[in-house]
Amino acid sequence: MRRHEAREVVLRLLYRLEFKPLPLEALLVEEELNDQADFIRERLVGILQHREEIDGIIDRRAQGWGIDRLATVDRNILRLGIYELLYTDVPPEVAIDEAVELAKEYGTEKAPSFINAILDRVWKEKDGGVG
Repeated sequence: MRRHEAREVVLRLLYRLEFKPLPLEALLVEEELNDQADFIRERLVGILQHREEIDGIIDRRAQGWGIDRLATVDRNILRLGIYELLYTDVPPEVAIDEAVELAKEYGTEKAPSFINAILDRVWKEKDGGVG
């Protein structure tokens, strides 16, 4: 399994959690994780641990679109992208590109440009210390 496919699994599991809260292990057992099990588990655990902070970042950046107004898929793509930008060693360009690709495949019509803009801003603020 490639990393992009692993991110698709993470997105699918985050989406499921929106509608049916399950313990992480119960959720993971429903998916074939193959050689990306550690990557997928780390992303899910990290996003869930930092969800309040990540959601606050999304809420502040999604001008006029509070986090609750975003499409569920778009919201979870942003969660994954922001997590990768702030809490992993994934190169920022890769984190943003992967999120935009997920948005093209699964998000709403305007999701790719919306997600790109938010993630780019988060990256620049992190990199430049703008707050």
